[in-house]
Amino acid sequence: MAISVQELSDRAEIQDLLFHYADIIDRCAAEELRPLFTEDAQIDYSAFGGSVGDVDTTIAFLKEAMPAFSNTQHLNGNIQIKVQGDSAEGRVMCFNPMEMQIDDKPHVFMLGLWYVDSYRRVDGDWRIASRREIKSWVFNTPEFMAL
Repeated sequence: MAISVQELSDRAEIQDLLFHYADIIDRCAAEELRPLFTEDAQIDYSAFGGSVGDVDTTIAFLKEAMPAFSNTQHLNGNIQIKVQGDSAEGRVMCFNPMEMQIDDKPHVFMLGLWYVDSYRRVDGDWRIASRREIKSWVFNTPEFMAL
């Protein structure tokens, strides 16, 4: 099956959007997320005990939760995108090691997850219209067994 130049371009733009999202999260710059989402976006982080709601709900949750981590990396891979005109569906694997200071010592735990997304082109730019996390696995040091 041949892929058009437009579809290749759309996929590349969506991948850039996903990498930009990960960078913003890792820099704890939640307010910078707003233009990455559609105005009516719905985000579901409940797989790991997070918020479910619109962009404002998500940004408020991230502003409260992310400072607890001294370091994070959201590494995206196996990006699967299906484009249909000005909308698209995606499934993105994420490997997320996170560091937290406990008793002045660094403790690292790791999350494996999938993002299941829908995207929509708005004013010529791709945006995330919905994002849902699906838990794949968690590696916890004994201090994090409650996750």
